[in-house]
Amino acid sequence: MMTPESSIWIVLAILFLSSFVRSAFGFGDALLAMPLLAMAVGIRTATPLVALIASTIALAILLGNWRQIRFAPAWRLIVSTLAGIPLGLWFLKGTYDTMLKLVLALVIIGFSGWSLLAHRHPTIKHERWAPVFGFAGGILGGAYNTNGPAVVIYGTLRHWPPASFRATLQGYFFPTGLLILMGHGGAGLWTGGVLRLYLYSLPVVLAAVWVGDMVHRRIPPGRFDRVVHILLLLIGAVLIVQTLTGI
Repeated sequence: MMTPESSIWIVLAILFLSSFVRSAFGFGDALLAMPLLAMAVGIRTATPLVALIASTIALAILLGNWRQIRFAPAWRLIVSTLAGIPLGLWFLKGTYDTMLKLVLALVIIGFSGWSLLAHRHPTIKHERWAPVFGFAGGILGGAYNTNGPAVVIYGTLRHWPPASFRATLQGYFFPTGLLILMGHGGAGLWTGGVLRLYLYSLPVVLAAVWVGDMVHRRIPPGRFDRVVHILLLLIGAVLIVQTLTGI
């Protein structure tokens, strides 16, 4: 296992790539960063580092794009996510962990695969459905730290324009991410090594956010939707691999 000091350049490269993806599309950074950083610096360093970087990216995007946030669904998603977390923790203690993860992965893959192939896409026309997806996100976040897919699927079903999609996701991820950070701090995960890596990576992350923002502005809405579904397919595939291999 490499130490954080000896693997700084590897860490910076991983964080640049994952931060670029998050800035360009609004999500997907943890999917890329977590398994790679876990191999480079260990899971106890990777977990709080990714959380710190994710909150930084969300704040950076929000500062320049807060007018694009759809506040009504955002707060509904946040509140309902908090309500779903205790149930997710209960599932975490159960005996159906593998089965539930595989079901989640297959639902994500099935939805995105169908959306990529179908000529007509389903639509949710009212925000009253936001608490349903937020609650599902809370369950998945509490059990498996994967609250993102449920909220991303909601945004695609609402057919938000790319700018609103990305900004609203950050409006959701930022406050929920702060709660995760507080949990990591309380668990003693904010070590000197983690904080040093975070400070070293800040210029790289902010540069990636800037590049990702330029790319985001140049992606046509139709192509943006396809990329989102491809990323969701990748998330589902990674979940299956992680579940079956025990990673």
